[in-house]
Amino acid sequence: MQCPKCHKNETGVIDSREEEQAIRRRRECLSCGFRYTTYERIEATNLRIIKKDGIRELFDRDKVLKGILKACEKREISQEEIDKCVSKIESQLSEICKKEIPSKLIGELVMKELKKIDKVAYIRFASVYRDFADIESFENEIHKVLKRRR
Repeated sequence: MQCPKCHKNETGVIDSREEEQAIRRRRECLSCGFRYTTYERIEATNLRIIKKDGIRELFDRDKVLKGILKACEKREISQEEIDKCVSKIESQLSEICKKEIPSKLIGELVMKELKKIDKVAYIRFASVYRDFADIESFENEIHKVLKRRR
């Protein structure tokens, strides 16, 4: 493993922990002492996503992560919570045991997880994902969230 700071190949593992669908490793560069975290994940190479327009592409965990990060921007949600959310979604997708999954399902899983951790992030994601056409659509979704809280 190459150090991201000094680019030397002399690193050691300080700590390893199993997480959902990954192994988290704390590493330290033996040359400069810089500490960083790496993740080892099972690569879901067989999983293909069927997009709205019918195009098929390989599942990309980073796309899910970027969407969630955008929705959670300027919210008090830790990176650890976001990583757990993405891992949970990835785990749910692998449990489906299909080689092709509609992108709609991924969007629904993301909204389900975001609703649990932050309602504002959920509304942000839903507004883009569901492509709200007007303020009334946005308002209706907010009312649905508020009704469930009562």
